[in-house]
Amino acid sequence: MLWQVTVLQSLTVLRRLKFTNLGKVYDIAIIGGGAAGLYAAAALSSYKKEKGSIEAILLEKMHRCGLKIGITGKGRCNLTNTKPWNEFATHIHPKNVFLKNAFYANSNTAVMENFERMGLPLVVERGDRVFPQTMKALDVVSTLERHILQGGVQLRKNSQVSSLAKSDDGVFVIKCSEGFECRARKVIVATGGLSYQTTGSSGDGYAFAKDLGHKITPLFPSLTALKPKNYKEEFYGISLKNVSVQLSVNGDVVQEEFGDLDFTNGGIEGPIGFKVSRKGVHSIINGQKVELRLDMKPAVSLEQLAKRIEREAAEIKGDKLKGILPKLLPAKLVKLFVEGNNGLSMTNLAQKLKCWVFPINDYVGYERCVVTAGGVSLQEVSQKTMESKLVPGLYFAGEVLDLDGDTGGYNLQIAFSTGALAAQSAAASLTR
Repeated sequence: MLWQVTVLQSLTVLRRLKFTNLGKVYDIAIIGGGAAGLYAAAALSSYKKEKGSIEAILLEKMHRCGLKIGITGKGRCNLTNTKPWNEFATHIHPKNVFLKNAFYANSNTAVMENFERMGLPLVVERGDRVFPQTMKALDVVSTLERHILQGGVQLRKNSQVSSLAKSDDGVFVIKCSEGFECRARKVIVATGGLSYQTTGSSGDGYAFAKDLGHKITPLFPSLTALKPKNYKEEFYGISLKNVSVQLSVNGDVVQEEFGDLDFTNGGIEGPIGFKVSRKGVHSIINGQKVELRLDMKPAVSLEQLAKRIEREAAEIKGDKLKGILPKLLPAKLVKLFVEGNNGLSMTNLAQKLKCWVFPINDYVGYERCVVTAGGVSLQEVSQKTMESKLVPGLYFAGEVLDLDGDTGGYNLQIAFSTGALAAQSAAASLTR
């Protein structure tokens, strides 16, 4: 008899625990533990300390948060850029004005101050790029996690959200694939995009947004390698400093960049290769003719270069073309330059050096691109709060939005600014 009572009591306790788990209503739930989600949770932690009790939970599908942060900046994490807004904005696509409120509310300066306050010293490098002093990307993640837990925000890993719906009573119902279920008055979707899917970026947020009535603008890889036609392995590993590249679409130059460029097993990338890749990929998808025109000598005009070649060629005996090319190009590029420029001669050498044409017919996809372009339509999200205009209480932050930036710390700043604003707006709305 005693055993039976004990069993009944145990079953009752289990039922209560299950009911409590399924029925718990959080004030705010954040879906996604990447840059935007972690920073949103950190903002909530600070808010809790200042304004009082808010029950919040962050749900991350992977075994660790911030896996994509861990590989950014070649493992060093270029977490922002110090440029003022008027310069910063020129690196944001497709509609930089959408970010303006979030940036001013949570600027690059504020982000730097916050990380320093959380115990992570920073350094500024060339190009106004900001890194952790330790040069370890994982220190950015651990700093945020520590702050989140200290602030009392619940962090739940290995919790892949399978569905997000809004009930008749206005509360969101969140179901996870492992059986966990909770409800929340406010939800922040910070699930990232499709880039580097091994880190957990699988486009879940687009599905959630679409199920709740939102439009998803066309998605495509950005900050990725562009693949030239007949690309050869001999290019792999060659890096160029202080060169210029023009992106040509259907014969018209649509973008020009100056800086460093890398040839990799994926194609043409590096800082300036990445910068032109957004328009390049979009144009390829649209069936347009895409070319990269590489200027190996951007510091001098065509006329100046021609005169230099003429002077130096006069001192060369024998095959002048063969003799002068090593003086003008890195040794590894000489043979490739000759092969890539049919009809090369002393007469057109200067012109070819100023405009080495690479026809582009492909690009590296989501498996290796840095960021996903496209996403939740900005027309359906308030730029003042990051709240959906269609579904009250629903917020978006980070890469899931139709908002992306150039390489150089801009994308992480987008994530931090929109994540913080979404969290602050959601928290403030609870007290109204």
